[in-house]
Amino acid sequence: QVQLVESGGGLVQAGDSLSLSCAVSGRTFSIAVMGWFRQAPGKEREFVAAILWSGGSTYYADSVKGRFTISRDNAKNTMYLEMNSLKADDTAVYYCAARKCLAISRAAENFGSWGQGTQVTVSS
Repeated sequence: QVQLVESGGGLVQAGDSLSLSCAVSGRTFSIAVMGWFRQAPGKEREFVAAILWSGGSTYYADSVKGRFTISRDNAKNTMYLEMNSLKADDTAVYYCAARKCLAISRAAENFGSWGQGTQVTVSS
């Protein structure tokens, strides 16, 4: 089992920056891919970014490319999401997720472990 705990959400203004963290514990050796997803009210959960847990290769949704940066620190068992130039459309609950299969996926159903989520609200 893998446990994930997000932190760092909050209320910011459009144009501001915010950093999210995801603390990973449990069977971390089983993790191949980590990802960030978000879900706005009334919308489906959508892919934001993903990273290979061992190699660091990164992938982004077009809507956040150039503004968000995903990273990880294996020594600290922590994944991060640095969010810059935030927009009102970025408002959502942000979730971190882990996948055992070594293949990048943008589909939420392919990730087996999830955190509880952290709220990010961007006021315009």
